[in-house]
Amino acid sequence: AGGYAPPPPAAGSYPPPPAGAPQYQQPYAAAQPMSPSDEKLWSTLIHIGGIFFGFIPPLIGYLVLKDRGPFIKAHTLTALNFQLTMLIALVVGSILTIVVVGLFIIIAVYVVVIVFSIIAAIKANKGELYNYPLTIQFIKA
Repeated sequence: AGGYAPPPPAAGSYPPPPAGAPQYQQPYAAAQPMSPSDEKLWSTLIHIGGIFFGFIPPLIGYLVLKDRGPFIKAHTLTALNFQLTMLIALVVGSILTIVVVGLFIIIAVYVVVIVFSIIAAIKANKGELYNYPLTIQFIKA
């Protein structure tokens, strides 16, 4: 009934895994910084994605890429704030379609999104920072 049990490992050390056992790695390693060209590319894509999909690309970009470099963080943050501001303007325009003026607000919002997103994408591609006009700062760095 009684057998020999090996002594417990010393504090802070663990015995090596048995031969053939799977090697375990850390589940979440720190995010690796992006190269400047990758930061420019992703920033450009996030601004262009905002034209077609609204706040979704900037939101995903901000959540996933914000720790990968200061340039990508600045661009995703400014794009997200701009797209959220434009979403509010679209909601207001939709409500005001009852009084016809909402239709003009909706058209203006789409034009503003297209024009300023293209300008922001060009600036991002050149490696320059850009702040959208007409933007409420919902999320701050």
